[in-house]
Amino acid sequence: EHLAIEVLETSHQISRDSWFQVGFVLTTGVNSAYVLGYSGTIMVPLGWIGGVVGLIVATAISLYANSLVAKLHQYGEVRHIRYRDLAGFIYGKKAYSLTWALQYANLFMINVGFVILAGSSLKAVYVLFRDDGEMKLPYFIAMAGFVCIVFAVSVPHLSALGVWLAFSTVFSLIYIVTGIVLAIKDGIRSPPRDYSIPGTSVDRIFTTIGASANLVFAFNTGMLPEIQATVRQPVVENMMRALYFQFSAGVLPMYAITFIGYWAYGSKVSSYLLNNVGGPIWLKAAANIAAFLQTVIALHIFASPTYEYLDTKYGIRGSAMALRNLSFRVAVRGGYLVITTFISALLPFLGDFMSLTGAVSTFPLTFILANHMYLVAKGRKMKSWQKNWHWFNVCFFGVVALAAAAAALRLIAVDSSNYHVFADL
Repeated sequence: EHLAIEVLETSHQISRDSWFQVGFVLTTGVNSAYVLGYSGTIMVPLGWIGGVVGLIVATAISLYANSLVAKLHQYGEVRHIRYRDLAGFIYGKKAYSLTWALQYANLFMINVGFVILAGSSLKAVYVLFRDDGEMKLPYFIAMAGFVCIVFAVSVPHLSALGVWLAFSTVFSLIYIVTGIVLAIKDGIRSPPRDYSIPGTSVDRIFTTIGASANLVFAFNTGMLPEIQATVRQPVVENMMRALYFQFSAGVLPMYAITFIGYWAYGSKVSSYLLNNVGGPIWLKAAANIAAFLQTVIALHIFASPTYEYLDTKYGIRGSAMALRNLSFRVAVRGGYLVITTFISALLPFLGDFMSLTGAVSTFPLTFILANHMYLVAKGRKMKSWQKNWHWFNVCFFGVVALAAAAAALRLIAVDSSNYHVFADL
């Protein structure tokens, strides 16, 4: 059946990048400005034991699941440069369409979160110097959206990020190191903190389930085949090197700021750590500006599959500065980001988006689909215990995904009753 699926040749560059550059693409996603929220969205609902164990376990199972997808990149002697191409090759047309829908919903919600983050970072800078309440969060989200459009038009494809990945790393280090240093300073001077898990018993059940979705959201892109398409031959070996880099050196900064932020402020830590820290205004402003700039780069990574699809569908090839190509990016990418920015300003509930994204798309794409695809592709060569292991993963993560989706929807309903649209959070 997979022979009936039309797989388009891409307009973007593939097989160009070193495993080291791809490793930094992956690490940029892990250490995006989202890390400034993990103390509040992961550690507070789970506490010390649940948070530490949960992050370590999530790291291990995410590396395992991503390695399964990476090893299927050349399955059937065909290179699958898109997630939906791989699913379609293994299952057929229906799975092709379903995977496409799940992935693009996943990436869209991640991008909505990035625009909210970028706007929140800009607002935090404004509040440091002029806390008069005149400028609201939706205004800053609109500004962030405009900058994202300019960047999207300027960088034609994922491989073209090049030096921007180095800037992204520097920006990440600025806000992570600043957050860590200022949090340690506050933690040393503060009285004993309250580390108890807040809420009633029922609330704790739902927040714990929601935090599990945030755990897997923290480590997974939902676009691994698209990233792997950019790596040089041998693609599987080089991608595994990039994944080992991501899940070793790449996760250490995220661990550090998550644990230290929770240690310093306990259950009162916010979902944006830089709002908690004390210190020189100029230093906090620099950290927030770095978070804003890194978010613009990270959003471009997660929007690149959408851009690739549109460019390929409409035959955008050749020089990136050709008038037709440039005007196409302005109109189409600009339109996509205008919609993303509008949704971000309309419903600026960052934690809710993280939970819902993890539940409805990251769990199915990264764990359920990865294990089942590997089972279908390699099942004849597996021993019975190996088959049982993959089936267990499919069933277990299926149940967790349903529970996490219910918890995320409940959280959205609660927040929707507490906040109005275009809220100034």
